[in-house]
Amino acid sequence: VQLQASGGGLVQAGGSLRLSCAASGDTFSSYRVAWFRQAPGKEREFVAGASNNGGSRQYRDSVKGRFTISRDNAKDEVYLQMNSLKPEDTAVYYCAAGRAVFSAWTERSSWYYWGQGTLVTVSS
Repeated sequence: VQLQASGGGLVQAGGSLRLSCAASGDTFSSYRVAWFRQAPGKEREFVAGASNNGGSRQYRDSVKGRFTISRDNAKDEVYLQMNSLKPEDTAVYYCAAGRAVFSAWTERSSWYYWGQGTLVTVSS
């Protein structure tokens, strides 16, 4: 499956952005999906994940209550709504797809397919 992320940009602290990831090439609903991010000089880290139908979701602690992952299988898209953004959220955000079990979602190696990344910059 091919993934194309979009929606990044520059936003002030406290603002919001919505990232999108369009999938093509395979049955999107057969994959779990996730968002990761990588800040300069840091490792890529898990942000959020969703099950095939979106019914199960998982978030890293620092974004709980601020970010929401969702998916639209009819459109083959996954989204990340980001509210109350902080400067420490600045990173390149990547969407990913795979078939990992829930307990392994936070591991980068669990995900087969990756989008190209979209840059989110939060100014203070």
